[in-house]
This record gives sequence, C-alpha cells and structure tokens, in this order.
Amino acid sequence: MAAFGNVLTAMVTPFKKDLSVDYAMAEKLAVHLCQNGSDGLVLHGTTGESPTLTHEEEYELYRVVKKAVGGKCKIVAGTGSNSTATTIKSTQEAEKIGLDGAMIVVPYYNKPPQEGLYQHFKAVADNTSLPLIIYNIPGRTGKNMETETVARLAKLKNYIGVKEASGNLDQVAAVRQATPGDFVIYSGDDNLTYPILERGGIGVISVASHVAGKEIKKMVALFLEGKKQEAKAIHDRLMPLFEAIFVTTNPIPIKAALEMVGLPVGGLRLPLIEANDKEKAVVKKALKDLGLI
Repeated sequence: MAAFGNVLTAMVTPFKKDLSVDYAMAEKLAVHLCQNGSDGLVLHGTTGESPTLTHEEEYELYRVVKKAVGGKCKIVAGTGSNSTATTIKSTQEAEKIGLDGAMIVVPYYNKPPQEGLYQHFKAVADNTSLPLIIYNIPGRTGKNMETETVARLAKLKNYIGVKEASGNLDQVAAVRQATPGDFVIYSGDDNLTYPILERGGIGVISVASHVAGKEIKKMVALFLEGKKQEAKAIHDRLMPLFEAIFVTTNPIPIKAALEMVGLPVGGLRLPLIEANDKEKAVVKKALKDLGLI
C-alpha cells in the first residue's frame, strides 16, 4: 500500500445556504467517506472548489477534518497554486496543522516551461517535510508536466507519487518506467483507473468514491491481488457512473449525486452553478442503475 493508501477521495467542500463553509457537514462527510472505502481524503482540491475558498476557510477545513478523522484516514491538503510563494505558505500551514501530506498541482495559467515547473516543485519540497504528490492535469492548467520532469522530481525525497490526469496512457506508462518502484502513480480520472492500474498505478484519487467508495476499493484490491477480470468487471459496471459525474464541470454533478444519496452538501460558489434538470436526470439514472438510490 502506498503512503496514503489506494483509494483517496477528492472531497467536496460542503456549503450552507448562504454559501459559507458548512464545517459540521464536512466532518460528517469525512467520517462517512472514511467508513466507506476511502483510505484517505484530499481536501481543497478542484473538487473542493479551491479557487473560491479563502485561505482562512482552507486552513479551518484542514483543522476540522483532521479532528474528525485524523488517525482513521490519511488527510492530504491541496495546497498548490500558480504562485510558488503561496504554495509554500499553504503547504507549511498544512504541515503545522498536522496533515499527512500535500498535493501540488502544476501551476495554472502562467504556463511555465519544464525547468520552471521543476524549480517550482523543488522549492516547495525544500520548504516542507511533508510527503508530496504531484498533480498533473493539463486540461485545467494548460501545461503538461513531461515525463522527464516527473522523473527528476521523483529523485527528491518528498515526492512520493503523482496524480496523473493527463488522459495520456502512454505517458503514464513512460512515468512508470522512468521512476523508482516506490514512486506511486494514482489515476486522476475515475474512468481511467483500470487502464492506469494496468500501467503500474496503485489506485485512484477519486470523485466517484463519494458515492461508490466500497466498490472502487474492491476493484483496486482485486486488481492488486491479480484478479484482473473481476476488477475489470467492476470497473465496467461503474463506467456509467464515472461518465455521469462528469456530465458537466466537476464538482457540479457529484454535489447533485450526494444530495440524491442523502448527503446534502449544499450548492456551489460562482462561477460554478448547480446541475440543471437534464444533468440531474443523467446522474440519477446512473445512481439508480447501480442501486445506490
């Protein structure tokens, strides 16, 4: 098992009606997830609406969830930004609060060259003792971290793995070949978890695990036990759910799904909006077909 486990949930941030953070619901959701397949939680990532949370809200979320599930689940902070200084400060705050690690996204919008990416990630590592995960998601950041850069960073003691959401399976295979065996690869896309496992991944940082955590945990465990056909059968069965929760921008559909399964986590902060009726119907059908509602 990797340092943070095999199935981590990229947790949504619950909001009250006035769109202030609902910390009580965050506690409840964190406990639920840790009891239903999640080895760990990633807080304040894309799914957690990190662009519209203040730093004060971010740090309070860390404290609240650590108090609720610390010791039962690994807690990883999504501290990355497109400012190296800000990323370092947020990572240091997460370390002070006592979290288990941090996930650092490739800087978005400013599109640094590969050497700039290396220096950014190295500077973070130089200023914390936390275990770190690289998060490569070029569809959101506008910049792909190339295999050679991942391999360079894998030589630094802090970087224990990468969340791969490039959608490029050849790149995943290349990263596996270019990095030490103890450098872990997490799928960053639910629908690619099985093929990434085939290419040397050890699990997933998942959105769907909010509602299907036990099944995803079982699928990964079966694969790692060598029962690949059984694992693939579960993955194939879950595929309509994976597609439904990305029918529009994440985390819009998963917040609708949580409402449907009895875990109301509130709305979304602008510029995100709630799912429309058509989108909700797609989500509802996927949940019904799997017997989740």
